[in-house]
Amino acid sequence: SAIVFYYRLIIKTLIADFFHSVVKVQTVGESKLAWGILLGTIPVGLVGLAFKDTIELTLRSTEVIAYATLVFGLLLGLGILVNVKRASVRKTIDWLDVGFIGSMQALALIPGTSRSGITITAGLLIGLSRQVSTQFAFLLSIPVITLSAMLMIFDLYQQPQSVDWLMLMLGFLIAAVSAYFTVVFFIKLLDSIGLMPFVVYRLILGVVLLIL
Repeated sequence: SAIVFYYRLIIKTLIADFFHSVVKVQTVGESKLAWGILLGTIPVGLVGLAFKDTIELTLRSTEVIAYATLVFGLLLGLGILVNVKRASVRKTIDWLDVGFIGSMQALALIPGTSRSGITITAGLLIGLSRQVSTQFAFLLSIPVITLSAMLMIFDLYQQPQSVDWLMLMLGFLIAAVSAYFTVVFFIKLLDSIGLMPFVVYRLILGVVLLIL
């Protein structure tokens, strides 16, 4: 995916250090972060498996999306304000951080909730810097996005009607290229204007959805 390509050097290090930590049975380099990404994925995986049908049947409405957009927009704003008022912010992630951010990621299953938005918010609320929160949020999304893509391909493979795999791959390639430039633009935008404009955007969008 686009995120994998953007963070390819970091991911290469994470994978290498992860396997070294397994072999040596001790923390090696960035292995703690690698384990954190895997463990942080568990909550959203469990909630997704348990409530997938319920979410699809009961939460796919404009009203739910609108309120989720508003509520989590306000929560992001709170995270920004709390983070700014701290005397200092942390640049390292511990296991409690992983548990909290991973649990918050499960809320992304609610339609209208941004996966990266809710995990960045979680990081800000517990005192992580914006840069660390953003990086961990994107890295944490990789296992979930990968598993979701694999499940989608499996479901397509099980369909009785034929699937145009060539067109599907072409669409995937175009989407991946577009997503890569979107990620690059988003991160550069964060560095220049911060997160508050995204709070305003979500509040406006939520109100518009409620009015429509």
